[in-house]
Amino acid sequence: MMAARRPRHGLFGGTFNPVHVAHLRAAEEVAEALEIERMVFVPSASPPHKSGDASGPIAPPELRLAWLLEAAADNPRFGVDPTEIERGGVSYSVDTVRDMAARVAPERPIFVIGWDAFIEIESWKDPATLFTLADFAVMTRPPVSDASLASFLPSCIRAEARVAPDGSSAEHGSDGAWIRLVPVTPLDVSASDIRRRLREGRSVRYLLPDRVHDAIVASGLYGPQPPSRGATPDADPASDTPEDR
Repeated sequence: MMAARRPRHGLFGGTFNPVHVAHLRAAEEVAEALEIERMVFVPSASPPHKSGDASGPIAPPELRLAWLLEAAADNPRFGVDPTEIERGGVSYSVDTVRDMAARVAPERPIFVIGWDAFIEIESWKDPATLFTLADFAVMTRPPVSDASLASFLPSCIRAEARVAPDGSSAEHGSDGAWIRLVPVTPLDVSASDIRRRLREGRSVRYLLPDRVHDAIVASGLYGPQPPSRGATPDADPASDTPEDR
């Protein structure tokens, strides 16, 4: 009798500064496309490639974790792993993927990554090892959705990669490890834009998950503090003070 396949685990890492609707929607679409039973979000403690920008600072890891836990709570397929925050220090994906690979063995985790990050992966710590530990789901949006994977494979696996004729996937190594392009809905939502809107005192409602909108705005981390409870609320939603990736 054939043994039942163990559940597929996706690993979706990021700063989540803050978590927003495009994060959640992309994760849902990748999980559906690849039949991932458990999509695990892993917020970074101190990302080596980011230190905040003109649109605002990186929120404390404990807050980013709390917002992500709340945002993902109503989806039974989603989970949140505090590994990088509990580990502390600079967060390197290779350490996190190695830890998850050990936990889900003999299945390989699926590392979910945006196209823009994938093309820079050779600047990460020990990228060649990453490709031995996990399969890769590379999220794409137009116009990249029409590109062939062969055009932006990292050099550390390019020589051994076998790209499918349609350019949407590749296998590499001796154990059938794979990389797949997964088109996702091109929602024009970004954490940097949300931070900028908050800093400018503009509404970000409907860009953030409803479950965490008020908490993110009330934190005051990205922009002006909301009005005091005694203030008279605006009648026009379009002129709200900052209340909401």
